[in-house]
Amino acid sequence: MDRSAQVRDSRPARTDATRRPPRRTFAPLLAVTAALAVLLPLTACTPDPAGPAPEPADDGRPRSGTVRVLASSELADMEALLEEARKATGITVRPTWTGTLDAVERLASGKADGAFDAVWLSSNDYLRLNPEAARRVTSETPLMTSPVALGVRPATVRRLGWDPERVSWAQVHRAVADGKLTYGMTDPKRSNSGFSALISVASGLSGAQAALTDADVRTATPKLKEFFAGQRLTSGSSGWLATAYTRRSTVDALINYESVLLSLTRDTDAGTSTDPAETLADTESRTGRDTGRDLTVIRPRDGVVTADYPLSTLTDATPEAKDAVRALTEHFRSPAVQREITEQTLRRPVVASARPAEPLSPEPRRELPFPGSRSVADGLLSAYEHQLRRPSRTVYVLDTSGSMKGKRLEQLKSALTGLTGDFRQREEVTLLPFGSAVKRVRTHTVDPADPAAGPAAIRADTAALTAEGNTAIYSSLAAAYDHLGPDTDSAFTSIVLMTDGENTAGRSAADFTAFYRSLPPARQITPVFPVVFGDSDRSELDRIAALTGGRLFDGTKEHGPGSLEGAFEEIRGYQ
Repeated sequence: MDRSAQVRDSRPARTDATRRPPRRTFAPLLAVTAALAVLLPLTACTPDPAGPAPEPADDGRPRSGTVRVLASSELADMEALLEEARKATGITVRPTWTGTLDAVERLASGKADGAFDAVWLSSNDYLRLNPEAARRVTSETPLMTSPVALGVRPATVRRLGWDPERVSWAQVHRAVADGKLTYGMTDPKRSNSGFSALISVASGLSGAQAALTDADVRTATPKLKEFFAGQRLTSGSSGWLATAYTRRSTVDALINYESVLLSLTRDTDAGTSTDPAETLADTESRTGRDTGRDLTVIRPRDGVVTADYPLSTLTDATPEAKDAVRALTEHFRSPAVQREITEQTLRRPVVASARPAEPLSPEPRRELPFPGSRSVADGLLSAYEHQLRRPSRTVYVLDTSGSMKGKRLEQLKSALTGLTGDFRQREEVTLLPFGSAVKRVRTHTVDPADPAAGPAAIRADTAALTAEGNTAIYSSLAAAYDHLGPDTDSAFTSIVLMTDGENTAGRSAADFTAFYRSLPPARQITPVFPVVFGDSDRSELDRIAALTGGRLFDGTKEHGPGSLEGAFEEIRGYQ
């Protein structure tokens, strides 16, 4: 059997400090990685909607000296090292970045066939559970590691009386269940850091000693429900999650990769940030406000799930591409480069001769067992979506003014209709179409007893949308906040704004700013996620996102990423 198709838990147990021996190497993937890192901002696993576009000359075809890589977007912090690799090896990486789980589905479906030479993901654990994806990988070589960890505000650590080196998942659960600890984490369905966090918590609370089973998950379900009741922030990317965390002083902790959490603290100590989305946090730091980036990083003593960032060659890569991957792999695993990796990214080296960077604790941790089958992993994801996590309450503020007539309205209807298959059980969805004023407000809930009824009603309301009137953006946003009301604790609340033009009726931008700032802090935590569409003013929408702690998304393309449908789907990771 191809060893890339094996489940990690069938191998001997290891610790996060274990140095795994190299497997067969994959040049294509590493090359892509380099390119990926150059282009991506530091985020978790979800693509950045404002990410750079490919060069016009890049037609996706194979080229000599170039490796096409399907890569996890969180590898952006490797930019400088990837450029050094290009200079050292002469190999150029052409990346396509995506979330880890999305990459696995792309491989399994055959959509990646012929388009890539390698993949570079945070982990191949989930990939190995999918036979169709696993058979397309011929070799993999880990390049660095980072375990899932808990980053906690120092004041909270003192309040709980914790010794950071002795904290267990059971203690974390108890603090959450007692209402003494709240936290944020990325969406497990769209971010590998969130998926790894979900596995860590489920495995740690179940007491599983071998591959996680359905029985283990059932045993842990009551504790998991208590644990996820304490989640106060969700996100499709680590970058936005960190920014949101700095705005929410009432949130005590973040669950993410150790390297991400340590980097947040290091950026604060240096007084700089590598993430353009974190301007507000930098401003708060300069004005003396607590940014929340001084974290005590805790690796629970009973075990962790570790990302090992394997560079993986695809079976249909050319011999030249395979040689290129091999050369890149050898370069990145050399002791000198391993030392650079750990110093620059705060990930752990995978060769024994390179010492971990100073902030990294040398004490080993047991590797928690991963699900033993895809059905267990997918079942855990489904349970998280529909049962374990807090439900979502979202208001879709939809421009149906006269300028939306024709093709634009049809695009909106198509995007909303396509989204109805993704709504979670217990989720509350409100459609608030507007023109010169709010036209109507229709709210539907996805009832677990009849999960098809709510989406069907949303599709019916969507089909009935008509375009007429002027564009009252700010009055409609205020109406959305009024509709959500004061209860922002029982659910993840958010507002999605789609408009194809500028504000021409109702409240002004200044009026809305005054309205928003007059809201109690508990209501201000609801972010607005504006979508750029048609002739909308990007700068105006960006200001709305910045004011409310949201994020701007691009819906200007006809199809795929960057389209209205793609923007709505990407926003799901933040709801």
